Amino acid sequence: MKVLAVSSIGGHWVQLLRLIPAYEGDNVEFASTNKGLASTVAPHKFHYIPDCSRANKISLIKCFLYIVKLIYLVKPDIIITTGAAPGLMAIIAGRFYGMKTIWVDSIANSEKISLSAKIALKFADAVYTQWQHLEGNGITYKGNVLK
Repeated sequence: MKVLAVSSIGGHWVQLLRLIPAYEGDNVEFASTNKGLASTVAPHKFHYIPDCSRANKISLIKCFLYIVKLIYLVKPDIIITTGAAPGLMAIIAGRFYGMKTIWVDSIANSEKISLSAKIALKFADAVYTQWQHLEGNGITYKGNVLK
C-alpha cells in the first residue's frame, strides 16, 4: 500500500511521525512545509509543499495546486494528515482523485475539533479526534498519538 502522510511543521509534524508504526511494511512518503524535515523521515521519500493558512487565500491556492500535482505524481492509496491547512488541502485534493483520506485532529484541540477538522468531515473517509469526549457526529476516538 502507498501512503502519503502530510502535515505542517511543529506539533502537527510530531504527531504525524508518531503514526509511522501504523504503516510499517507500507510504502510511505511524507510531505511538509519545511525542506529541513526530510532528514527526520529518512529513508522515506520527502516532498516539500508550500505553507498556507486561511488568512492568505493566495497561499491556499498555491498550496492546493502543489498538492494536486504531488498526488498525481505519487498516486497514493491513502492520504493521512494531522493538519493543518496543507493537510486539509491534501484531504480535499485526494477526495477528488478518489483516494482514501484520513484526518487526525491535533491533540491541541482538546475543547472542540478544529475548523479544518470540521471541513475535513465533508471530504475525508475518516476523521479522528485524540480526545474521547469529542467523539461523535462522524468523529472517531481511538486514543492519542502523544503519550
